[in-house]
Amino acid sequence: MPTPLKYLQHYSASLQDKIRQLQSQNMLGEYIAQRYPESHQIQTDKALYIYSNELKQAYLRNAPLLDKVHYDNRLTIDHHALGLNTAISRVQGGKLKAKKEIRISSFFKETPADFLKMIVVHELAHLKVRDHDKAFYQLCQHMEPNYHQLEFDCRVYLLWKTES
Repeated sequence: MPTPLKYLQHYSASLQDKIRQLQSQNMLGEYIAQRYPESHQIQTDKALYIYSNELKQAYLRNAPLLDKVHYDNRLTIDHHALGLNTAISRVQGGKLKAKKEIRISSFFKETPADFLKMIVVHELAHLKVRDHDKAFYQLCQHMEPNYHQLEFDCRVYLLWKTES
């Protein structure tokens, strides 16, 4: 039995076999380019903040406001984190204030536009649902109906980028 592909261990053996075949033919990049030809222009933290808040307003109006959204060079594939959602609590006067912050790996500056949307949707969903449970993934699909396919293809993209 072949060893599971990095990033794709939780997918079926038949799906892994299809990706393994593309990999052996050096066609992972072509697979991604055909499915996701559009890049994005969201290169600055300010642009990422605006983009994230527009998605939040469209789907999560009652969720807490985002205080900060930025690209983070320290979030890497090696650390198994491509995005983080944090709440930093501070005491201001007699009140406890929680600042909501989203960090997206700088890796996503160079990915197709759909992959950036997928990771931002994922982190926004954490504003409402902390765990990766059924409700969490339903919320992700509400914001991006093609969420599961995008997540799979992003994992294929990661595989391709780490081998090249």
